[in-house]
Amino acid sequence: MKKTDLAKNDAKKLMGKMAAPGATSFGNAGSPAIDKREQRKRDQALGLVPFAIKLNGDLVKRLHALATERGEDLNATVADVLVKGLDA
Repeated sequence: MKKTDLAKNDAKKLMGKMAAPGATSFGNAGSPAIDKREQRKRDQALGLVPFAIKLNGDLVKRLHALATERGEDLNATVADVLVKGLDA
Protein backbone atom coordinates (compact mmCIF):
# COMPACT_ATOMS: atom_id res chain seq x y z
CA MET A 1 0.00 0.00 0.00
CA LYS A 2 1.02 3.54 -0.62
CA LYS A 3 1.44 6.04 2.18
CA THR A 4 -1.64 7.94 1.01
CA ASP A 5 -3.74 4.75 1.05
CA LEU A 6 -2.69 4.11 4.65
CA ALA A 7 -3.66 7.64 5.59
CA LYS A 8 -7.06 7.23 3.91
CA ASN A 9 -7.69 3.98 5.78
CA ASP A 10 -6.75 5.57 9.09
CA ALA A 11 -9.10 8.47 8.38
CA LYS A 12 -11.95 6.08 7.53
CA LYS A 13 -11.38 4.18 10.79
CA LEU A 14 -11.43 7.40 12.76
CA MET A 15 -14.60 8.64 11.06
CA GLY A 16 -16.25 5.27 11.69
CA LYS A 17 -15.45 5.49 15.40
CA MET A 18 -16.85 9.01 15.61
CA ALA A 19 -20.12 8.08 13.91
CA ALA A 20 -20.54 4.78 15.76
CA PRO A 21 -23.51 4.46 18.11
CA GLY A 22 -22.49 4.96 21.69
CA ALA A 23 -19.64 7.27 20.80
CA THR A 24 -19.42 10.14 23.22
CA SER A 25 -18.21 13.65 22.81
CA PHE A 26 -16.87 15.99 25.44
CA GLY A 27 -20.18 17.74 26.04
CA ASN A 28 -22.25 14.68 26.85
CA ALA A 29 -19.66 12.15 28.01
CA GLY A 30 -21.39 11.24 31.26
CA SER A 31 -24.99 12.23 30.75
CA PRO A 32 -27.54 9.80 29.37
CA ALA A 33 -29.69 10.90 26.46
CA ILE A 34 -33.05 12.22 27.68
CA ASP A 35 -36.04 12.01 25.43
CA LYS A 36 -37.46 15.52 25.13
CA ARG A 37 -41.01 14.23 24.95
CA GLU A 38 -40.58 12.30 28.23
CA GLN A 39 -38.94 15.30 29.89
CA ARG A 40 -41.84 17.52 28.82
CA LYS A 41 -44.32 15.01 30.29
CA ARG A 42 -42.40 14.95 33.58
CA ASP A 43 -42.35 18.74 33.73
CA GLN A 44 -46.08 18.96 33.00
CA ALA A 45 -46.82 16.42 35.74
CA LEU A 46 -44.93 18.66 38.17
CA GLY A 47 -46.90 21.69 36.97
CA LEU A 48 -43.85 23.35 35.40
CA VAL A 49 -44.31 25.76 32.51
CA PRO A 50 -41.44 27.01 30.30
CA PHE A 51 -40.88 30.74 30.79
CA ALA A 52 -38.11 32.43 28.81
CA ILE A 53 -36.82 35.87 29.79
CA LYS A 54 -33.72 37.96 29.23
CA LEU A 55 -31.80 39.14 32.28
CA ASN A 56 -28.80 41.35 32.93
CA GLY A 57 -25.54 39.38 33.07
CA ASP A 58 -24.71 40.56 36.59
CA LEU A 59 -28.10 39.40 37.84
CA VAL A 60 -27.58 35.98 36.25
CA LYS A 61 -24.17 35.68 37.94
CA ARG A 62 -25.78 36.50 41.29
CA LEU A 63 -28.48 33.88 40.71
CA HIS A 64 -25.89 31.25 39.79
CA ALA A 65 -23.85 32.10 42.90
CA LEU A 66 -26.95 31.86 45.08
CA ALA A 67 -27.88 28.51 43.55
CA THR A 68 -24.42 27.05 44.16
CA GLU A 69 -24.39 28.48 47.69
CA ARG A 70 -27.70 26.78 48.45
CA GLY A 71 -26.73 23.59 46.64
CA GLU A 72 -29.84 23.49 44.47
CA ASP A 73 -30.51 23.89 40.77
CA LEU A 74 -31.02 27.25 39.13
CA ASN A 75 -34.72 26.67 38.42
CA ALA A 76 -35.53 26.12 42.09
CA THR A 77 -33.47 29.13 43.15
CA VAL A 78 -35.13 31.47 40.64
CA ALA A 79 -38.58 30.18 41.64
CA ASP A 80 -37.83 30.79 45.32
CA VAL A 81 -36.50 34.32 44.67
CA LEU A 82 -39.56 35.16 42.55
CA VAL A 83 -41.99 33.88 45.19
CA LYS A 84 -40.23 35.87 47.92
CA GLY A 85 -40.18 38.99 45.73
CA LEU A 86 -43.85 38.71 44.80
CA ASP A 87 -44.91 38.06 48.38
CA ALA A 88 -43.01 41.09 49.70
